[in-house]
Amino acid sequence: MKLYYSPGACSLSPHIALHESGLAFEAIAAPTRTHKLADGTDYYTINPLGYVPLLVLDDGRQLREGPVIVQYIADQAPARQLAPAPTSFERYRLQEWLNFIGTELHKGFSPLFTPGMPEEGKALARTRLQSRLAWVDGELAKSDYLMGAGFTVADGYLFTVAGWGRHVGVDISGLPHLSAYMARVGARAGVQAALKAEGLLR
Repeated sequence: MKLYYSPGACSLSPHIALHESGLAFEAIAAPTRTHKLADGTDYYTINPLGYVPLLVLDDGRQLREGPVIVQYIADQAPARQLAPAPTSFERYRLQEWLNFIGTELHKGFSPLFTPGMPEEGKALARTRLQSRLAWVDGELAKSDYLMGAGFTVADGYLFTVAGWGRHVGVDISGLPHLSAYMARVGARAGVQAALKAEGLLR
């Protein structure tokens, strides 16, 4: 498999999932600023939408959406228990988390990365994100990970998105459970490997 990613972008989530899964893969940088690969290839010729992540399977089929990609990865390595079994109620709970992170958090950060966004709009986005993250903090008071005692692909996604806060003025230092969670997830070998591969750890 090939994973196209941009360092620190939402593609870090499937990058983490791949390292946690133990599956063989090739990671290919597709910087969102230039849309040029290291060999000069125009990334738009590979993914017409131009964004990451993109997972290309061995047979050439493609998956483009992060929450779908991480579930696919988890299902290829069921022994790693990165996702509950398909059709189980807990699988729907995982999908609930992935949807929440994608719509309430991931998209909530978008205004803060948008050039020309008025500061008023950014202030509103920060306030909304803080309220959502405060709710997550309360949920994490109940368990080490989003789904209970074990790490799942939803944790890789939350770690990725919540980590953006330090770059755009969304402070989680007052959220003790989320702060401890970020440290706990960040210390995992698979997470460390993904961060190093993307040049995010020295």
